[in-house]
Amino acid sequence: MTAAFHSSRRDFLHCTGAGFGALALQGLLAADEARSGPKADSADPLSLYAPRPPHFAGAAKSVIFLFLVGGPSPVDTFDYKPTLQKLNGEPVPGSIREAVMATRHANVFHGCKDELLASPFQFAQQGESGMWVSELWPHLSRHIDDLCFIHSLQADSNNHAPASYQWHTGDIRPGKASLGSWVTYGLGTENQNLPGYVALFQAGPLGGPANYSNGFLPPAFQPTRFRDTGVPVFDLTPPDEFAAGHRQSLDLLRTLNQRHRQGRADTAELDARIATYELAYRMQSAALDVGDLADETEDCQHRYGLDHEDPNTVSFGRKCLLARRLVERGVRFVQVYDMPDKDGWDAHAKLADNHVPRARWTDQPIAALLTDLKQRGLLESTLVICGSEFGRTPMLQGDGGRNHNAAGFTIWLAGGGTRPGARVGATDEIGLLAVEQPPPLRDLHATILAALGLDNDQLSFEVDGRQERLTGVADKAQLIPGVLG
Repeated sequence: MTAAFHSSRRDFLHCTGAGFGALALQGLLAADEARSGPKADSADPLSLYAPRPPHFAGAAKSVIFLFLVGGPSPVDTFDYKPTLQKLNGEPVPGSIREAVMATRHANVFHGCKDELLASPFQFAQQGESGMWVSELWPHLSRHIDDLCFIHSLQADSNNHAPASYQWHTGDIRPGKASLGSWVTYGLGTENQNLPGYVALFQAGPLGGPANYSNGFLPPAFQPTRFRDTGVPVFDLTPPDEFAAGHRQSLDLLRTLNQRHRQGRADTAELDARIATYELAYRMQSAALDVGDLADETEDCQHRYGLDHEDPNTVSFGRKCLLARRLVERGVRFVQVYDMPDKDGWDAHAKLADNHVPRARWTDQPIAALLTDLKQRGLLESTLVICGSEFGRTPMLQGDGGRNHNAAGFTIWLAGGGTRPGARVGATDEIGLLAVEQPPPLRDLHATILAALGLDNDQLSFEVDGRQERLTGVADKAQLIPGVLG
């Protein structure tokens, strides 16, 4: 075989046409490079957390993702349905049943009585936008004009874990990379003394770590779990007897690891280990500082509910306050779960007994977070997302409960370039099926990435010869109209 068969396309063009083809190719390559935006896979492997430029100017620089585990009921929170109130105790209207049966969500009727259940909660219009809000949210209702609602989301599964995986990773199967990992992979982080991606939780989401893991992305982009009480990160500081030589030990490990990686391919895990060692050393003071909430004013702590009589309100309030302190210090992505137990908002029976305490645990802290971000000038650059894996049926299940509903549910976003006081999409008159502008979840992910200046098509990572994306590889994702300003 001749050497010509080993030549690259660039070499071939240099050898033909007096090099003019190479000049054209170089021009195209330069244009591609200029458009390509962040390339974490080509970044300095020992500086994987370094900030990287977005593909284009985005309003948001950081994300706080509030995930309400278990599926709060939209028709009892933010999707007011007067028709449902009127039809309490009656069967599902035939036209709506037929419309649902013609979709992939026909299984939504399983396990439910053919009997509509009116909301037990009072609704009122709030703010200049006149949004209908349930009495469950007295504090959050004061911020209604800051929120952008999407009332027509759908999930591909009616089961907790697969639907939660899809929300977090774009796929109902575990093993894919989470939204937080994708964002830090694309943009890095602004504070080199703290992780780019932090997770805050007690019980964690249904389906476990596969919701928030780095999946196939390099290990450096997995989240660091912070605790909201005590030392934020376990084993962060060395024992006293080893503290004096800690820096020298890390320098030696770094030298040996760098020597080991020379001439070796596919050292992602080793690169992540080196970067993690260095980050852990730098975090020793920064993490302790960010986790010390005692330096906040009494008024601030009171607004977040840190003096509340309910310990679950206190716990979630500490998480929300810690989320603000993290993004304030340049952390790129903070994932907050509200679940203190195994049930979450999964109200298959006794809806009020389930939703009332959970709303109490989350309402005041979330409202305080929005107030705090706004007062500090951070809301414009921080995208706040609040959602769950799916909603709940307007039909009755069991003893005053509601079943899972992936056919149409509500989330809200705030800040980060989203349109305040906007209402996007709609469900039918009883809140069962999304009938107006129902976007696939990949479109929501594309919209979130766009708020950060990331093009969902360009943000990819090669896995077994295929360019994987948060928004998938099969279908083109679109931005959801009306969400971004």
